[in-house]
Amino acid sequence: MERFAVWQGLDEWRLEVVRVRFGEDSLAASGVQFASGERPYRLEYALETGDNYVTRALTIEVEGKGWSRSLHLTGEDLVDGALDCDLGLSPLTNLMPIRRDALHAREGSTDITVAWVAVPELTVHAARQRYTHVRPGLVRFRSLDGEFEGFEADLEVDDEGLIVHYPDLAQRTGELALGA
Repeated sequence: MERFAVWQGLDEWRLEVVRVRFGEDSLAASGVQFASGERPYRLEYALETGDNYVTRALTIEVEGKGWSRSLHLTGEDLVDGALDCDLGLSPLTNLMPIRRDALHAREGSTDITVAWVAVPELTVHAARQRYTHVRPGLVRFRSLDGEFEGFEADLEVDDEGLIVHYPDLAQRTGELALGA
């Protein structure tokens, strides 16, 4: 199945459009994000996971007025045993841990380490996170350490585990489902 999702930033003007292709227990996604504010930028990314939604590769290119950066991570490059990457300011990368344990649909909780990618800097840091099923369609996210230690948000998700509403970060404003 293939889906397109569009998210609008809630904390500042930002727009993200992503195309996600789901495999049996994997996904491939490509997206673009635009942001204004103090440091306006345009960011493009491609994400591929292997079995069990474990990150296989993440490629990012970002540019602003007079500067550009790029980053390519593979599963072997992820920090401190991380299974996933977490692209800052993007609701997409919450999808992998949610789908891995079907937390959008059933009870459970998982603690993971991610390679958190700051945007637009593209610096990479290890970050521990917890995802907990609250009820079908609602998953609680909690940052367990680092710069955002103690941060918590209840993520509204759809039947596929894609974020619909991430408080103070993003709201999905559109989508299109393709294929079966």
